[in-house]
Amino acid sequence: MKRVLIRIRGRVQGVGFRPHVFNLATALSLKGTVKNSSKGVTIDIEGERVDEFIKRLRTSPPPLAEIEEIHTEELPPVNYSDFSILHSEEEGSFTHVSPDVSICDDCLKEMLEPSDRRYLYPFINCTNCGPRYSITLKLPYDRPNTTMKVFQMCSDCLREYQDPRDRRFHAQPNACPSCGPSLTFRLTNRELEHLLTEDPLESTIRLIQTGGVVAIKGLGGFHIACDALNTRAVERLRVRKRKSNKPFALMAPEIDAVKRFVHLESEDERLLSSNKRPIVLLRKKERCPIPEAVAPKNSYLGFMLPYTPLHYLLFYYPVSGVAQPNFQCLIMTSGNLREEPIIHRNQDALERLSPLVDAFLFHDREIFMRVDDSVIKEGVFIRRARGYVPEPVMLDDEGPEVLAVGADLKNTFTLTREHYAVVSQHIGDMENFETLCFFEEVLENLKSLYRINPMHIAADLHPSYMSRQWAERQGIPVTYIQHHHAHAAAVMAEHGIKEQVFAVVLDGTGYGTDGTVWGGEFLMAGIDGFKRLAHFEYLRLPGGEMAIKEPWRIAVSVINDLYGGQSQRYLSALGYYDRFPPAQIESIRKISRLTHFSPKSSGAGRLFDLVASITGLVDLNTYEAEAPIALESMVCDAVDEGYGFSILTDSIPWRVSFKKALNQMIDGVLRGEAVEIISTRFHNTVAEAVCEVMERLRDREGGLAKVVLSGGVFQNVYLLRRIKKGLKSRGFQVYFHKRLPPNDACISLGQAYILRERLNGL
Repeated sequence: MKRVLIRIRGRVQGVGFRPHVFNLATALSLKGTVKNSSKGVTIDIEGERVDEFIKRLRTSPPPLAEIEEIHTEELPPVNYSDFSILHSEEEGSFTHVSPDVSICDDCLKEMLEPSDRRYLYPFINCTNCGPRYSITLKLPYDRPNTTMKVFQMCSDCLREYQDPRDRRFHAQPNACPSCGPSLTFRLTNRELEHLLTEDPLESTIRLIQTGGVVAIKGLGGFHIACDALNTRAVERLRVRKRKSNKPFALMAPEIDAVKRFVHLESEDERLLSSNKRPIVLLRKKERCPIPEAVAPKNSYLGFMLPYTPLHYLLFYYPVSGVAQPNFQCLIMTSGNLREEPIIHRNQDALERLSPLVDAFLFHDREIFMRVDDSVIKEGVFIRRARGYVPEPVMLDDEGPEVLAVGADLKNTFTLTREHYAVVSQHIGDMENFETLCFFEEVLENLKSLYRINPMHIAADLHPSYMSRQWAERQGIPVTYIQHHHAHAAAVMAEHGIKEQVFAVVLDGTGYGTDGTVWGGEFLMAGIDGFKRLAHFEYLRLPGGEMAIKEPWRIAVSVINDLYGGQSQRYLSALGYYDRFPPAQIESIRKISRLTHFSPKSSGAGRLFDLVASITGLVDLNTYEAEAPIALESMVCDAVDEGYGFSILTDSIPWRVSFKKALNQMIDGVLRGEAVEIISTRFHNTVAEAVCEVMERLRDREGGLAKVVLSGGVFQNVYLLRRIKKGLKSRGFQVYFHKRLPPNDACISLGQAYILRERLNGL
């Protein structure tokens, strides 16, 4: 007889851990107890096969569990009479909150089985699937601490919930048509009344099939849906929702349907089918039938598979006379306005989304924590949210509790406790009151869930950032971290690096220590600080922020500098006088010489904007990075050569000049060279310039070999692959993001890592 107290930390709540323990203990004839606490799971177990129990617990945990630590302590036997599951208790330590999980195969099969009592029920779930983070009010994760507390289980559901041998044992969202959430349909376009039925789902499907647009309440907020193969419906939605070219997300019923439209590699298929169900950006096939209006000037389409029962029912709900699936592909884009957060409350949706849609499909399960869809492109996070948040980043050692508020674009924040960093879901651009409210809403929730009370804040150096101004109003010490230093530190945090490294940070905009706009940076970075070693040569931004939205302004300025008195001839030959009024062009030429009206920027993103305009691809960014995305879409693997560039070493920091490349590029445009060739040669040039600069800096700085890569430009996977390959071939150890996007969404982790390590060193 042996008795052991086992404490388990990790993702062990809301994942069926206690019933798994119960059934394993029973199978091994062991006695004792198991309970949840805010520290994790505690097991008090005795019998003859305790060692086998611990071994099997380590090697075969429940499918959704992730064990980080198992601590055992042998105790005197007490002769338990059976094995039981105790009520949860609250303690003071860190425990994990599970992300939301897509519907499992067992529940999907039951939902589509006519003899099952949950046949066609859009809120079916079990211990292995369903909502978690989005419905959790507080820990421990029990039904009274979720938004399901308002639904009293019927006798059948309660019996399942209380039976440790049942798949729905302690599945907190457990429900059925008799006792759980339900759907309602509301039509706002009275011209479509003839499509209405008494069935909310059938009405929704009929309306979409006839070209209508519907706002659908999902897991973490509202989606706006229409038939993706109905060009008129897509174009109508484009005009109503964004009046920009920002791509719409797509949902297909199964993998084979996705393969009809895009090229799919095995890793893409694995991601699409995983229980996290992100949007995966995939290259379009030639003659793809998806309308161009879904993703204008973009060679990628963002696909996801259904991840809730309701999503599957949109495709497979039996509608009389219609072959299944009901749709080959649906637009399923975020239900929001402009750059505001996703809407998650029924009344808010009705008030704000009515001008965009013809109808609403509501449900009455409250979404406590709204969370948008995650987006991944060839293994690189573009947006980290549903399915991944709030999984923490594990740090090497314990440290103080801090808050890092991130940047203003693609904002996230980070909280630290013990040896974890909890990075929020995608918050958005801190340019409006609604986003600030969302920031505060998520912050208060995560502070409460994880019992974190930060005593120090890290913020960006930019004095005008709303995130920094918010931090300064909190009445606790604020440490300011330079933007690109934070980018580098985010990669360091993910890889547990504390020593000095080289950093290549390529993004659009970041406030420099000299008050200018940085963005194409070569740094030596560590916890204590950084040194700027080199940067892309400055470009002028005529009109400041307007030049970021209108890249043609940068192009006019650069052509003016390159060709002087001949610039008008070149501007005319490149078509600028055909695309813009001559007076407007002359105005830009004049103000480009005035420093006050044309600040300088070393931003790599601005260089891509410039080239996109010169090649005639994009003159106006209707959403962030539209021009660079269009330029990347033209890349072809058949071209290996690049253009010329210069590394100017007459002063420190060094400058990387692309004037030679721009001259050669413009000559190519005027000769009628294909945009695909010009774009590819440009990408190759940037990659070669980065690698050569790093090689020469290594020689200058004494042989440092580690280099981290970060910044939004590295969402360009062609450029990323080429730079990583080039650096590795030169003997560098290259580190890149594993769990966060390279764009500004990683800034908060870098800020938190620097502040936390500095405080640790005091």
